[in-house]
Amino acid sequence: KFGNSVRVTTQLIDAGTGHHLWSEKYDRDMQDLFALQDEIAHKIIVELQVKLTEGEQARVSHKSTTNLEAWSYAVRGLKLFERASKENNAKAMEYFERAVELDPDYVWAWVRLAWTHVIAARSGNPSESIKKVVEISKKVLVLDESDSDVHALLGLVYLIQNQYELAIAEGEKSLVLGPTNAQAHVLLAVSMNAVGKFDDVIRLVKKAMRLHPYYPAYYLQWLGGAYRMVGRYEDALTAYNQLFDRSQKDEFPSLIAHLFLADLYAEFGKEDLARTHAEEVLRISPGFSLKEINKVSTYKYKDPAYLETRLNALRKAGFPDKPPLQLPDKPSIAVLAFDNLSSDPEQEYFSDGISENIITALSKVGELFVIARNSSFIYKEKPVKVQQIGRELGVRYVMEGSVQKSGNRVRITAQLIDTINGQHLWAENYDRDLKDIFEIQDEMTMKIVTALRIELTEGEQARVWAKQVKNLDVYLKAAQWKSARGEGTKEGVMRCGQLAKEIIEIEPDHPIGYRLLGWYYWQLAMRNISPRESTEKGFKLIQKALAMDESDELSHAVLGHINLIMRKYEKAIESGKRSVELLPNGAMVHALFGRTLCDAGQLDEGIASIKQGRRLNPFPDYWYYTYLGKCYSQNGQHEDALKEYQKALQRAPESPQIHGALAVTYILLGREEEARASAVKSMEFAPNVSVSLISKISTVKNQAFNELVADAMRKAGFPE
Repeated sequence: KFGNSVRVTTQLIDAGTGHHLWSEKYDRDMQDLFALQDEIAHKIIVELQVKLTEGEQARVSHKSTTNLEAWSYAVRGLKLFERASKENNAKAMEYFERAVELDPDYVWAWVRLAWTHVIAARSGNPSESIKKVVEISKKVLVLDESDSDVHALLGLVYLIQNQYELAIAEGEKSLVLGPTNAQAHVLLAVSMNAVGKFDDVIRLVKKAMRLHPYYPAYYLQWLGGAYRMVGRYEDALTAYNQLFDRSQKDEFPSLIAHLFLADLYAEFGKEDLARTHAEEVLRISPGFSLKEINKVSTYKYKDPAYLETRLNALRKAGFPDKPPLQLPDKPSIAVLAFDNLSSDPEQEYFSDGISENIITALSKVGELFVIARNSSFIYKEKPVKVQQIGRELGVRYVMEGSVQKSGNRVRITAQLIDTINGQHLWAENYDRDLKDIFEIQDEMTMKIVTALRIELTEGEQARVWAKQVKNLDVYLKAAQWKSARGEGTKEGVMRCGQLAKEIIEIEPDHPIGYRLLGWYYWQLAMRNISPRESTEKGFKLIQKALAMDESDELSHAVLGHINLIMRKYEKAIESGKRSVELLPNGAMVHALFGRTLCDAGQLDEGIASIKQGRRLNPFPDYWYYTYLGKCYSQNGQHEDALKEYQKALQRAPESPQIHGALAVTYILLGREEEARASAVKSMEFAPNVSVSLISKISTVKNQAFNELVADAMRKAGFPE
């Protein structure tokens, strides 16, 4: 320091060799000490970047601001932008916005902010994003018409508007104004790519790489694409492999890197490698299709023939033209035609019959979404991967199998495959004597459907149902009965009654029909429909079922609930205990017994039993949640009760009981507005519900809790 002047000297030294790489001195008048510190620090950082990282490109970002903080935000934004992901782009946009907020005249940052909006247009609101780009281009033109970046941006705007000649003219002007501006070279290359001037693309990108020794990964996509379009496949492969390597370091989206390699390999005949990369794209983004290509800027051409060339290669690689159908909100499956492996073509009808039987049977399982025969059979005798079938039919699972006859023996093989990852979830062989074809079809259908229900819907509980019946019609009606019960509505209960009666007609000497009909009458009593008569009928039917088979655990469980209606709590607990003794790993008996225990006042034991039932059933019906919610409510755990009722509502949205339970719980939590809304819903589905009705049918032994519920119902808006 000398008087009002100050000299700052700095130098960069290689610690390994001791060589001086760079040095500089700065002479300044000492007016504002902090402003002086910022200026000198800024210049030194830029020079270090020139020497150690970006080369001369570092001067470009520095030239239009003296605000060190604004520059710092802009440089950080650029590093994120160059990593070319949606998340990085969004963060880069925030940094650039902060930079121009700190320095509204910072042209370089404004231009980069526009770039982030170009990228955002591919996945967000395109019209709004492009509108922003145009606005920024007008602003920076006013700020500095002589800036190379400004004209490069104008070229990009014209390209977006498909004004190709103007785009190229602005790009060329940007090079005149900034002959060492690497990004301006790349943006002109983008315009050249669109009009098919691929040799110019190669020249411009290679020049940009020389100007920017630490160039961002996305330069390689334009270089590789241009090499590919002029038939220089080995050079294209080198560029794309480098791009892929950098994508593994999170410098570029790996999905796009795989896409380019799939395209290239398919183009020069290496379809196996192409499919490998295509499969990886579809693993990363299962919904990807050729419709998504318009989001990949490299594929935008003035001449549609160029695009079609690349689309044809991608089709060879295995990409679908359209996105897959959206998966339903329940397990979805397509049953393919079973292969006939027998030498006798006459056996085709038998193998087709097995498949058709399974489709028909599964369609009666309400918890499944099953594709119709005429859709799934189109893949018969076609070598199609299950992932493609899943995308085209919109299903998560595919069942395939085969039938092989040898003499009087037949072997049926079936397997279940996840279409998302191609994994085999279940497979089984069945060997049988070929006596009655239809009997074998029915038996195999029952076994396979049971296996699928175990895997996809009910877990081991499905095996409990299956072991009790041998007749396929009875089995399927029981499956329909279970689906109707799971609706949680009066209409569902009525269907349960009809199905139970049909089962008794088919097999009058089997206990299952009487047990299901007994359950139906128990439900009528719980809904105050001829309660005395319904209770008596239910009790007699369950007694009849137990007379036929005393070891029927589910009959004991239902008997426990009928005893609850009659307020015979000790007998109810006795029946529940017996049901669990008979089937210790039965999900349903544990859950039903848990409800009995809670209503009888044994809350901790009841909650534990219901939770055990839930663990044993990976796909529980709504009532598993309502039972646990009711137990929590009796225990004063109203927040926990609310969570359970909300889960139940997702499974049975039209259940008046669930809406009513929610109304009571909201009141107990002090949320009156939500309580009234739930009460309205409950009364919409059950117009006759009232405080006195619920008090009358309650099976809870604790009268204080019953009074608490009644008071909450009044506050929620239920009539007396």
